[in-house]
Amino acid sequence: MDVRDFDFDLPPELIAQEPPPGRSAARLLHLERETGSLAHTHVTALPDLLRAGDLVVVNNTRVFPARLLGRRVPGGGAVECLLLRPVPGTVSDPGSDPSVRPGAECWEALVHPGQKLKPGSQLVFEGIHAVHGEILERRFFGRRLLQLWTDDGSSVDAAVDAIGHVPLPPYIKRDDRGEDRDRYQTIFAEARGSIAAPTAGLHFSAPLVAALAARGVEMAAITLHVGYGTFQPVRVERVEDHRLEAERYEIDAAAASAIARARRDRRRIIAVGTTTTRTLEASARAHGGDIHAGSGATDLFIYPGFDFRIVNGLLTNFHMPRSSLFMLVSAFAGRERARNAYEAAVAARYRFYSYGDAMLIL
Repeated sequence: MDVRDFDFDLPPELIAQEPPPGRSAARLLHLERETGSLAHTHVTALPDLLRAGDLVVVNNTRVFPARLLGRRVPGGGAVECLLLRPVPGTVSDPGSDPSVRPGAECWEALVHPGQKLKPGSQLVFEGIHAVHGEILERRFFGRRLLQLWTDDGSSVDAAVDAIGHVPLPPYIKRDDRGEDRDRYQTIFAEARGSIAAPTAGLHFSAPLVAALAARGVEMAAITLHVGYGTFQPVRVERVEDHRLEAERYEIDAAAASAIARARRDRRRIIAVGTTTTRTLEASARAHGGDIHAGSGATDLFIYPGFDFRIVNGLLTNFHMPRSSLFMLVSAFAGRERARNAYEAAVAARYRFYSYGDAMLIL
C-alpha cells in the first residue's frame, strides 16, 4: 500500500493555533460508515447522535510539562529539552558510584542544540525549583539519555511539573501560555505520563458528560500514555513498512468489566480518539479477542485491512496527511470515505489537529 494514497491538500491556515472558545464548542463532522453520508453539526450534538446503552471509552492519561528550558553549565548557552520517556531502572540510590546523584532519574529526551550537547554535558533548568541534568549517551534519531536530579534529592517529577512547559505540538506555531496547562488537558486526566494530549477527549466538558449520562450513555476510562511517536512521520514508501514506537497502557478492572458487559449485551463501544482505539484493539489481539484488565505496551499500527474486534464507533480530531493517525481513520471508515470526509472538512473550513474540530464515525 502506497503512503501517497493517504496524502491530501491541507491549507496551512486550517491548522488550529488556539483552542475553541469552549471545550464543547467545536464543530463535528458525522460520517456514517455504512452509507458514507456526511452531516455537519457540533460536538454538543453528541447526546443526540449516540443512543442509550452505548459505551464511550476515553483515555485518562495526563500530559506533564515535558518541555524544559535552561542553560549549559558552565557557559550559560541556552538549551531546550523534551522529555520523552523514563528509562527502566531509574536511579534512586547513589551507592558507591559518585556520578549517580541521590534521587536521580534517567530519561530519554530530545535536546537542542543537539550537536553541542555531547555525553558529559551539564545542564540546569531553573524556576521555582531547579532541575540539573547530565547527558549520559547519544541515541538514535537525535535522542539522548539524560540523568536528572534536584539539589536536595527531592522528586524530579514535582520539580518538572513546577517549571516545565506544556509540550504543544510542533505545528502550533506559538509559545505555550499558562492557560494551555488546562486546555491541553482533558477533564478525564488522572494518570501522569503523556507528552501529547489524547486530543479527541479535549472536546468533553462536564455539561456534555452530564448530557450523555442523561441520554443513557455509559462511560469508561483506560490509560495510554501518548509518546513522541504520535508526531512520528511516516518515512517509508510502503505503509506496511512503517513501525510505531511502543506506548504504555493500562486497563483497570472496572473498564474491562464495562467493555465485557457492553459486548455481551451487543451494545456499541465508541472509542474517543485513536489512542483509545489502539489500546482496546491491542488488548483484544493479545487476549484472543477479549479485553483483560492489566498493563503493558503496544506498538500496534492500524491501517486499511485491519480487523476491528472491539470498536464500533470513533470520535477523533482531523489528522495530518500521510500520518499513521489518518491511516487508522481510513482503516475504520474505509479509505475512500475517509478521504471524502476530509475533502469535505477542508472545503467547509474545519479546523485541523490538536486544538481543532472533530469527526464522529458511526
